[in-house]
Amino acid sequence: MAKDIDWSSLGFGYIKTDYRYTRAWKDGKWDEGGLTDKAEVTISECAGVLQYAQTGFEGLKVYRTKDGHVVAFRPDLNAERLQSTCRRLIMPEISKEDFLKALDELIKANIDYVPPFGSGATLYVRPFIYGSGPVIGVKPAPEYEFRMFCTPVGPYFKGGVKPIKLLLSDYDRAAPHGTGNIKAGLNYAMSIYAGEKAHSLGYNENMYLDSGTRTYVEETGGANFLFVTKDNKVVTPKSDTILPSITRRSLMIVAKDYLGLEVEERPIRFDEVKDFVECGLCGTAAVISPVGLVHTKDGDIKFASGMEEMGPVISKLRETLTGIQMGEIEAPEGWIHRIC
Repeated sequence: MAKDIDWSSLGFGYIKTDYRYTRAWKDGKWDEGGLTDKAEVTISECAGVLQYAQTGFEGLKVYRTKDGHVVAFRPDLNAERLQSTCRRLIMPEISKEDFLKALDELIKANIDYVPPFGSGATLYVRPFIYGSGPVIGVKPAPEYEFRMFCTPVGPYFKGGVKPIKLLLSDYDRAAPHGTGNIKAGLNYAMSIYAGEKAHSLGYNENMYLDSGTRTYVEETGGANFLFVTKDNKVVTPKSDTILPSITRRSLMIVAKDYLGLEVEERPIRFDEVKDFVECGLCGTAAVISPVGLVHTKDGDIKFASGMEEMGPVISKLRETLTGIQMGEIEAPEGWIHRIC
């Protein structure tokens, strides 16, 4: 039976559910792992995650479809991206099979927290790995823990799909040849100060430029960019220092194969931004949210789509992708992982 939750009023926040999945790595191998009802974590005061931020995470969503199934959207790509993060941070990897097994067990145990179809809410899943063993020198931790929990959520940005305002940041998000292309916790810690500064000035997020030349558009603190040209071409930044968003990759396929639009992934100079007619932020949490303006020291860049509603291309992209996720539109092969 579904939990007594006002699904339509949910924000993007944490609600404790009944179970979470946990698995420990010690003496060179993973244990069997399993579900627990304990949401608290006990680790050494000298744990690698506390001393040197050795941790990586993922984010994915689970949906109740129109025909009543409970599904996840492309979780195999989340498993692969987490493996990439682990390799870069010298942490043990979780196999794709074990990742999907943990996901299935977690969702079935918390099935009553999956929001109803059409409620506007989803079940957000957060898998993560961290160094749990003690380490005082700068080196990999001797022990690790993999955990996965879930929580029902509403829209990432307040107001749902109403256009948001961005601030061109004076800060850098990631260094060249650094860790910007993996989902490491330290990347997000780097963006918190700049993010709070933007919020205090009345903006929803930052637009970051490349830190090497401050010439090219990168991403925001937690989402990738999509732009639309005057002739309806969908363009997204290409860079070695931005996170390879699963949602962005999916939207580019949707644009090309479902909507028949021309797509392009390439470096985008900041001085080009004023020439685009639509802009969207895309990611698991946000899906795709329209951007109305970008504030710079030289004034505001205002997109033709305006601040009242999302532009036609961004709107169609969102409508099509969410239709695929919710089972209303046929998905490409392998995109939908049915849990039950």
